[in-house]
Amino acid sequence: MGQPETQRQYTVEEYIALEARSEVRHEYFDGEVFAMAGGTKAHNLITQNITLALRAGLRGKGCQVFMEDVRLAVQDDFHYTYPDVVVSCDPGDRRDPYLVRQPVLIVEVLSPSTAEYDRSRKFNQYKKIPSLRHYMLVSQTAWVLEWFRRDDAGQWIYTVLSDPADVLNIPDLNLLLPLADVYDDTDVAPLALISAPEYP
Repeated sequence: MGQPETQRQYTVEEYIALEARSEVRHEYFDGEVFAMAGGTKAHNLITQNITLALRAGLRGKGCQVFMEDVRLAVQDDFHYTYPDVVVSCDPGDRRDPYLVRQPVLIVEVLSPSTAEYDRSRKFNQYKKIPSLRHYMLVSQTAWVLEWFRRDDAGQWIYTVLSDPADVLNIPDLNLLLPLADVYDDTDVAPLALISAPEYP
């Protein structure tokens, strides 16, 4: 998330009006409005690859997959974002033409300027969404996918995929996604394997 547009405070109504006439997307947090920077080609391709895999797995299951331009109400009248990918299986979300309120999965493709925010303050806000079960952070500098899954007890379980042979498996979303498919047709390289030192 970038710097605030100005130091002034915006009401939610002013923010929504701004979004309706602006060519640049903005996130909203407690009265502050933040312009979102444009993405790289790698960011765009990774987002497409994940979206296509999710759409294929969820076809016919009553879930919808959105990317980049659909606003998420993290907390009404307080926090609105544009996740890179968001999945909702909620009938109420299907009826709303603009907003997602009940996401089951959120994906953020990390950029140097937003990585710390996506991993900390934004994730802490996302955790407050009762419907959310999966949060993914995806690197665009190396083959690394971090998956946070909320279990039945409400605890978040952390898994990192970084081996080229790794496959992300989320049964409740019918998703079987090889890490190689996430980075398909990008110039992003797998993490280099560090060989162990040789001893005489």
